[in-house]
Amino acid sequence: MRSRIGRLLLLALVLVVVFFGSKAAGIYVNWLFFREVGYGAIFLKVLSAEVLTGLAFGVVFCLFVGVNILFASGIKVPAIDVLFMDRIKIPIDPGKFGRMVKAFGLLVAILGGILSGLWGSSLWPVVLGFLNSISAGRIDPIFGKDLSFYLFKLPLYQALSGYTGFLLFLTLILVAAGYMVRGGFFVLGARISFVKQAKGHLVLLLFLFFVRLAFGFYLDRFEVLYSAHSVITGAGYADVHARLIMISLLVPAAIIAGAAASYALVREKWRIALYPVAGLFVLYVLGVGIYPGLVQSFKVAPNEQAMEEPFIKHHIALTKYGYNLDSVEVVPFDVSFNLTGKDIEKNETTVKNIRLWDEAPLLKTYSQLQQIRTYYRFNGIDTDRYTINGEYRQVMLSARELSYSDLPSKSWINEKFVFTHGNGIVMGPVSRISKEGLPEFTVKDIPPVSSSNVRITTPETYYGNLTSDYVIVNTKVPEFSYPTSEGNVYTSYKGSGGVHLGSLLRRAFFASYFGSAKIILSSEITRESRIIYNRNVTERVHKIAPFLVLDSDPYPVVGEDGKIYWIIDGYTASNLLPYSKPLKNRINYMRNSVKVVVDAYNGKTDFYLSDPDDVIIKVYGAIFPGIFKPMAEMPTDLKKHVRYPRDLFRVQTAMYASFHMNDPKVFYNKEDLWEVPAHDDKAADPNYLIMKLPEEQKEEFVLLVPYTPAKRDNLAAWFAARCDEPNYGKLLVFTFPRDRLIFGPKQIDARIDQDSYISQQLTLWGQRGSQVIRGKLFIIPIEKSLLYVQPLFLSAEAGGGGLPELRRVIVAYENDVVMEENLEQALAVLFGARKTKTPAAGAQETAKKTSIQDLAKEAAKVFERAGALQRQGDWAGYGEQQKKLEQILKEMTGR
Repeated sequence: MRSRIGRLLLLALVLVVVFFGSKAAGIYVNWLFFREVGYGAIFLKVLSAEVLTGLAFGVVFCLFVGVNILFASGIKVPAIDVLFMDRIKIPIDPGKFGRMVKAFGLLVAILGGILSGLWGSSLWPVVLGFLNSISAGRIDPIFGKDLSFYLFKLPLYQALSGYTGFLLFLTLILVAAGYMVRGGFFVLGARISFVKQAKGHLVLLLFLFFVRLAFGFYLDRFEVLYSAHSVITGAGYADVHARLIMISLLVPAAIIAGAAASYALVREKWRIALYPVAGLFVLYVLGVGIYPGLVQSFKVAPNEQAMEEPFIKHHIALTKYGYNLDSVEVVPFDVSFNLTGKDIEKNETTVKNIRLWDEAPLLKTYSQLQQIRTYYRFNGIDTDRYTINGEYRQVMLSARELSYSDLPSKSWINEKFVFTHGNGIVMGPVSRISKEGLPEFTVKDIPPVSSSNVRITTPETYYGNLTSDYVIVNTKVPEFSYPTSEGNVYTSYKGSGGVHLGSLLRRAFFASYFGSAKIILSSEITRESRIIYNRNVTERVHKIAPFLVLDSDPYPVVGEDGKIYWIIDGYTASNLLPYSKPLKNRINYMRNSVKVVVDAYNGKTDFYLSDPDDVIIKVYGAIFPGIFKPMAEMPTDLKKHVRYPRDLFRVQTAMYASFHMNDPKVFYNKEDLWEVPAHDDKAADPNYLIMKLPEEQKEEFVLLVPYTPAKRDNLAAWFAARCDEPNYGKLLVFTFPRDRLIFGPKQIDARIDQDSYISQQLTLWGQRGSQVIRGKLFIIPIEKSLLYVQPLFLSAEAGGGGLPELRRVIVAYENDVVMEENLEQALAVLFGARKTKTPAAGAQETAKKTSIQDLAKEAAKVFERAGALQRQGDWAGYGEQQKKLEQILKEMTGR
């Protein structure tokens, strides 16, 4: 017997050693990484929490099951004979069966303890959140509990409920099965006969199971606050006045049923023990399953709006709180169409920063003009703002990263020693185009060449979006830096990133972790060599702070020190906020609480607190003291590039389309439902713009999206998130008047399509083999008016691999639509005659003479261009110039 138990224990020990031995290398490598980035305390806190939590759950499981098995095995059961077919007596040896049951039960206890420990170790965020929870300062409207109860305490209670329920049920089954096969109890008709001690043991376990059932019903009361209905998420009238009452009754009912069933078993009447169990089941089905539905159908449905009104208020208020929409400022925007040329000049900064380049065409253009070599790649286009030569300018930029999948010669030496990093960025203004229709560059080429005050002195990017594998630097093999016409330039790493590969033992650990013996065998690695890993910036941040949800778009920033940094937005999120409408991934609480900065050369990672009022980040700050720095400590040159995250704004935009309706009656009837207008059959993306908000004195960086009424095409409002200090994070909604039509994007697109001249030009370009790409339609608020701007790109159609060129700009204002070679010409055509309405007589005459002279000069230039195009046989271009000449002559006639 002892030898059998010993073998089982040895088997369990081997499994533990194999499992944890395979993780030893990973634990050591991760510890070196956390120590490198200066967050060793986080690693130790998480590791200790995982170990202690896992041990607690595993030991409790093992001890509870094991003690019950040992106790049951220690009870003496007399030998009995069982009649088979009323004739044959089969003797049962309790000792023999007892040893088998004991061995099996102990094996289940050990294996179950291991699995419970592994499961329990994953609960470390829940346990630490429970232990460090603080008040959220807001209570739920049904139970009056602070919201922190739902965010931090309820998850642990639910985990413990599920754990104890499974533990008690499994133990009860194992113990009952053990007694049964040994003859500890048997059924005789309506009676059940027990060995005395077995009876007390089973009755106690059964009663504990019903107590756990009652605790589960107690927690189910809070689940009512997450109920899904057609109108709201959260407890409605039927939930509060029917379902909640019945669930509350089930708590004492479960204890009473458990006591009654236990008493019946003590009296050895098993059929009577079933009555309270069946009664509890019937009460649950009728009270929780059927009764609330009857209340909903016969009482609520005929008067749903009135009866659900208070619960709709809860739903609106807590959804706004969940998505940080309860402080949105609503401002009426009375659109007028009296914009003049002077207004355009007054808003010169806004006009200069009207974005003409779209991400997709620009990414193709950057790739073909600035990729330089096939093994470099631009992963995406980002939008930011810089002060360039004294002017506040919006730019589009992209980091030139190394693509290991495109290396010409793939070998371990090349991938790990030679090609180790990307090189620089490409940057250009959003509105500037060359004569060839290509973007102008502020920063370009390898090594980076700048035409402005934005200088890059450390262009090497060892950390980025495409860098997912490890590299080893400072080896005997020189690192490739960049190509030149004379040959390749090589370099060596001078930063502080990575971990020293000094000892053979450390190399062995890394070889085991990365599954490559070459790390040990390579003679190119020296004591000064460093291994750089966790280089993908998103994965790097997630490794350090797994409790943060990270933005999908890390963006590069050039610091005043000439280095490249990555900024990543970090979110705290939960799916446990009562009454809040959930997203598809069930999240119903979200805050952009952290801005993460990663040095692209050294890998240094800093976390800055952007929303110190968020209750979840306060708790994580208490769990990991020192990880989050105040926003004031972020370097000033980097803080200038912090922007409101587009991912969060998309969520807020989708929610606010419904939840701007504060009146429960309006919300119920969806009388004022908004939607984001569609572009290419999907909701239009929010866009970053530099503009002057109404009643403001200077331009600022803003994230903007328009709204239209549901199933309508006219504009209803526009939603703006401010990005510049001191107004960062403030949300504004500018509502348009309802008594007149304000054109929406689809209506402007339709007017462009209906313009005979523009339609003719698009057809001609298409017939000549060019692919016409209509860019995003931007709605630009200027003063109290709206400008609609859409860029037009031409690209070779074959294979879609042509170089997109920005060839025309379409601008719409009021009832006018024009298409010109660039934005300046389009605005000149639209507003050349729009001066102030009542100037002094002398000034008016001077302006008139000047403007006519300017228009005459412009007409002569257009006529010359038309003649040149005619001689070249470019009839499409000739027709376009004739159209432009006609417009200028009409304008001169009007003066």
